[in-house]
Amino acid sequence: MLKRISIRKITLATFTLLVLTLMYLLPNDTKDLKVEQTEQYVDLDTTNLHEIYLLDKNNYIARTTISYVNSDNKSIEEKVKELLDAMIIGGKKESLIPNGFKAIIPVDTRILGVTFNDGTLKIDFSKDILDINQEYEEKMIESICYTLTSIKEVKGILIYVEGELLTELPKSKKFLPTILDRSFGINKVFNITSLKDVEPVTIYYVNKCNDNYYYVPVTKYTNNTDDKVKVIIEELAGTPTYENNLMSFLNSNTELINYEIKDKQMKLEFNNYLIDDIDKMNILEEVKYTISLSIKDNFDIDEILFYVDNEEIEKTVFSEQ
Repeated sequence: MLKRISIRKITLATFTLLVLTLMYLLPNDTKDLKVEQTEQYVDLDTTNLHEIYLLDKNNYIARTTISYVNSDNKSIEEKVKELLDAMIIGGKKESLIPNGFKAIIPVDTRILGVTFNDGTLKIDFSKDILDINQEYEEKMIESICYTLTSIKEVKGILIYVEGELLTELPKSKKFLPTILDRSFGINKVFNITSLKDVEPVTIYYVNKCNDNYYYVPVTKYTNNTDDKVKVIIEELAGTPTYENNLMSFLNSNTELINYEIKDKQMKLEFNNYLIDDIDKMNILEEVKYTISLSIKDNFDIDEILFYVDNEEIEKTVFSEQ
C-alpha cells in the first residue's frame, strides 16, 4: 500500500516537473507564435445558368438549365464539351441535370474532337453514340442541335462519327442535313393534307415538374401559310392544354393587334387581355416566355417589346443564356 502511494507521488512529481519545463521553454507572448493559415475564398458570382435541352418524363425534349463555372474566358469548344458532358448518360457533368430530366446521348460515348470556325461547329463522336434505340435517335439529334445552338456564336453543327460525317440515322434511316440548325425541328408534329406549301412553326408550351414550370418546344408542320407571328399567338391562345400536359396560360381572348420588326427588334401590340393584373400592368412570366421563346425560334431577333394600349409593358432581351 505504501509502495503504491510512493509510486503515485513520484509520478505526480515527474508530471508536474514536465509541465513546468514546457511552460518555461514555450514563449508566453502569443505574438511569437507563428501559425500558418490557409484562407480559401469562394467567389459567389462564378456560376452561370446555361440553356440545355434534355429528355423529360413525357419523352419530350424540353428546355431547362444547368449551372456551370463562369465561362467568360472559355472558348466555344470548351463550352460545347462542358454541355455535352452533361448530355451523355454517365457523363462527367450528368449530376448537374435537374430532377425530372435525363441525359439522352448513350453511355460510354466519347467526344473525339470539337472545332469551331466561322459560326459552324464540328463535333466528332465515338461510334457509341449510335448505340441508341430507334425511337430516341431523332430526339438525340434534336437535343444536341438545340442545346449547342443556344450558344450565341453557334449557327450550325456538323456531326461526325469517328471521322465520318453523319448523314443518316442508322436505325430509322432518316436523312440528316449536312449542317444542322434549329430548322431541323424538335418534338415534331405533322398535320398536313398536302406536300405543297408545308410550313414549320415552333411553339413553346409550359409543363410542370416538382412545382416548377419549364418550357417544351413543339415544331408543327402544317399547310397553314398565314403569318407566323399570328399563328404563334393564335395557337397559344387557342387551347389551355396541348397534347400531354403541355399548357398555355395565354388568355383565349388575347388578340395581336399589330407587330413590326426593325433592327432585330420586334414590337408586339396586344389588347388588354394579355395583362394578368390590370392595376399593375403585369404579364404572367409563363405567358411572356412562351411568346418570347416561340418568336425567337422562328425569327432572327434580339429583343421583343410587349405593348398594350400603346404603352410598353414588358421587354425581353435575348442573350447567350
